[in-house]
Amino acid sequence: MPFWLRRLVLLFRYVRADRDRPDLAAFARIDDPEGFVWAILPHAARTFAACIALMPKRSALPSAVAYLYCRMLDTYEDLVLGAAARETALKAFAARISTTDASLAPAPAIEAAADRDERDRAHLLLVQRAHLVDRVFTTFDQPTREIIRDLVHDMAQGMCWSSATFAAQGGVLVNKGQLTEYCRHVLGNPTVFGIRILRLHYGQTPTLSASEREDAMRVGELVQLANVTRDIEKDLRRGIAYDASLLGDLGRDVTRGAAAPDSGTVERCRVVRERLLRLALARASSYPRVIESIRLPGWSIARASAVLMLLFTERYYRECARRVGMTPWAGPGSTMGLLVRSIPATYSPENGRAEMARVEREFLAAAAAS
Repeated sequence: MPFWLRRLVLLFRYVRADRDRPDLAAFARIDDPEGFVWAILPHAARTFAACIALMPKRSALPSAVAYLYCRMLDTYEDLVLGAAARETALKAFAARISTTDASLAPAPAIEAAADRDERDRAHLLLVQRAHLVDRVFTTFDQPTREIIRDLVHDMAQGMCWSSATFAAQGGVLVNKGQLTEYCRHVLGNPTVFGIRILRLHYGQTPTLSASEREDAMRVGELVQLANVTRDIEKDLRRGIAYDASLLGDLGRDVTRGAAAPDSGTVERCRVVRERLLRLALARASSYPRVIESIRLPGWSIARASAVLMLLFTERYYRECARRVGMTPWAGPGSTMGLLVRSIPATYSPENGRAEMARVEREFLAAAAAS
């Protein structure tokens, strides 16, 4: 199947995917390595799946493999019981990717997992079937493998830092500096990867300057804070908080549907969510600079992918603003609407710049609003 046609099929599947109820039995039956990568991607990557499918052919499959490796690392971080066992697994996973051998050692098994829902079980299945992802990885050329290896190494190192920091501090990050470092580890590094893999695709040097790397890290903060603000209550229930003001609320269940949630905890979650929302939105100006740094040609599906990622982020933050009592701004809502709105950026750099500039204005205005 030519990739342009596969892209359409993937986008159709990803729009319709039920991420809360993955078909685990179907994933377990897939033996084709590339077929497994594309099938499980939307259940590992949320909105990133559609953005990856929109990337150029040479970049899309390596990006899918890289994201699945990052999801596996996330799974070790989230589900392995005990800080020491968690850090051992993270280091072992990175070491296996660092080898220059044609085949990779098996991924560390997760014998006892703190799995909580169907999404978590889908991620465990991904780790169990890592050998299929490995078989795709080993087909890439050496420069592509090196970029993926760098990402996995940096992510594993960052997650070990996070694991040790949370363990030493009773489950919380105690200041803005630690939160920034956490976000940069989790999504700043993948942003750097995205720039490098696209530059490689377009025949450019995949090395970033200091200012380009800083913008990439700020974009990582912008996007990762969406995940942080989305899951504040869920993280509290499992004993994790990204703000020191929530230390006394660790272990409390104020998730949707919880019986008799503590009103004080609910309000503190709202205050933290609003503070982190404003922190994220203030980073908006780095996003268009990162895209410009890739020097995309006039016709590029990668530009549409970048716009789509920003529109997904905007849609979430618009709802987050409503949730904390801020005035939300107007913007596209449905996933299909976001896809349609992003496509013109493929053939019109001006359209892509205008869409990114619009979101930047909305973000900065909301961040500054009283």
